[in-house]
Amino acid sequence: MNVYDKAYELAKALKECPEAAELRAARLAAEQDREAKLVLDDFRERQNALQQQMMSGEEPSEEEMEAIGRLYEDLAHSPLINRLFEAERRFVVVYEDVNRIMSDVLKSVLD
Repeated sequence: MNVYDKAYELAKALKECPEAAELRAARLAAEQDREAKLVLDDFRERQNALQQQMMSGEEPSEEEMEAIGRLYEDLAHSPLINRLFEAERRFVVVYEDVNRIMSDVLKSVLD
């Protein structure tokens, strides 16, 4: 058994899982809607700016965090955008589950 071959198999399985397929479909649908794409792009920019701020050691203000939370909630009222948010959430759950399994292996090897 070649570990690298198995890793590539796992990557392929993740790319082909139903959650990934739904995420691709939801993203395509949102990108094809001009208004949805504009508001999503704005949201992602704001989200990335906050993440960059936190990564540089700065703590975003409570107002900034509340504003991004309100924006997320507003966007989630759109069926098209809500579908994308839900698809992202479901795929992240699968990815994190796989990551946790792999981390458990590392822990067992090091213990």
